[in-house]
Amino acid sequence: MQKILIVLLMTVCVGSYAQTKSTSQKAVPPKKPTTTTKTATPVQFKNQSDSFSYAIGVSIANFYREQGITNVNSTMVTKALNDCKAGKPALDEGQVNNIIMSYMQQKRSEKSAGARAAGEAFLAANKTKPGVITTASGLQYMIIKEGTGPKPTATDRVKVHYHGTLIDGTVFDSSVDRGEPAVLNLAEVIPGWIEGIQLMSIGSKWRLFIPASLAWGDNDAGPVIKAGSAVIFDVELFEIVAK
Repeated sequence: MQKILIVLLMTVCVGSYAQTKSTSQKAVPPKKPTTTTKTATPVQFKNQSDSFSYAIGVSIANFYREQGITNVNSTMVTKALNDCKAGKPALDEGQVNNIIMSYMQQKRSEKSAGARAAGEAFLAANKTKPGVITTASGLQYMIIKEGTGPKPTATDRVKVHYHGTLIDGTVFDSSVDRGEPAVLNLAEVIPGWIEGIQLMSIGSKWRLFIPASLAWGDNDAGPVIKAGSAVIFDVELFEIVAK
């Protein structure tokens, strides 16, 4: 029950924020010219609990605004709060979690649609190029240099050099640029790497073209990789590192 109240409190703040923002954006011509600037009425905090509660509300509202969530029905939120206080919520905790997760996923999918479409178009054209091989999962690769050593498994640690870019060539990470190979657990990297590196023999250098579904999906990954992005990695496999 405590979790439900916290979630609903979060959405109340968002709804209130969204309504305030929407109202402030309406263009209403003044009856007569004026130089008076309206300022928000200062909030009066009676005690530390008031200021703490308000700070939580601001933090939560800002978080959800960044996620693009603004169309919250504040009337329903208020009703839910009152129902929970009375011990009679219309939804149980499992239903609450499912609804919120489904809604958030929908919003992430909408946010990532542009980048995902661009990635799909790039990969559709790329797969027709000489030397590009496409696997059943949608992973594409091109062999730059073929090695002759053993192939790693999904549970191995490997030593590699890599150079990661977006489809427009923007570099987002590169052990090559840092001048130091990386040692990675395959079980802890993105699915495109797990699949691709298991196909490589020690000594190989491949270029991996990874769709969003095998990369970071509908999530941002750092400041450069936006939700829905396909990515490209040049990977040179040096060795399987003993555990």
